[in-house]
Amino acid sequence: MDDSDVFEIRRGTGDDLFMIAGVLVDTWRSTFRGLLADDFLDGMSREEQAVRQARRMGVAGVSYLVAVEPLAGEIIGFANFGPARAKVPDDLHEIYALYVRAEHQGSGIGTALVRSAARHCADQGAKSLFAWVLTGNPYRQFYERLGAKAVETTSIWLDNRHYEQVAYLWEDIGSLFQKADNP
Repeated sequence: MDDSDVFEIRRGTGDDLFMIAGVLVDTWRSTFRGLLADDFLDGMSREEQAVRQARRMGVAGVSYLVAVEPLAGEIIGFANFGPARAKVPDDLHEIYALYVRAEHQGSGIGTALVRSAARHCADQGAKSLFAWVLTGNPYRQFYERLGAKAVETTSIWLDNRHYEQVAYLWEDIGSLFQKADNP
């Protein structure tokens, strides 16, 4: 069975917002339990996240890709990306969010989403790509396996606490999709 039997990747639309929000909430709860406060995680709602994602989807230059289970039509992962939010060179883009449901992790969906996002960003003129990742995230090595380098750390204010995060950078965005094109 090849990957296309397991999932397909397509552009995310407004019709996908509630399923995207569900992936985000469920993934935060499964990934960050023990790192973030239980009451914060349990208080997250799909409705609030759908509204938040709708606002983000409306920002110029921001894109969504979704991984869909073809038989069920269910979104099992997504990537949200676009121009970097901080003042940086125009040719540096950012992955704002990358989430894959726990039961589908390790199946190549995250890698496919990152590579597809990289292609899209390159088409928009990006030369480099980065993602902020909580330092306590147990899946940080995923970015390293795809060739990203930890280049900067800072803290983020979340749930009335500071959490350390690290920026993972792919200096040459083409390296992400050239590997897929030339196995």
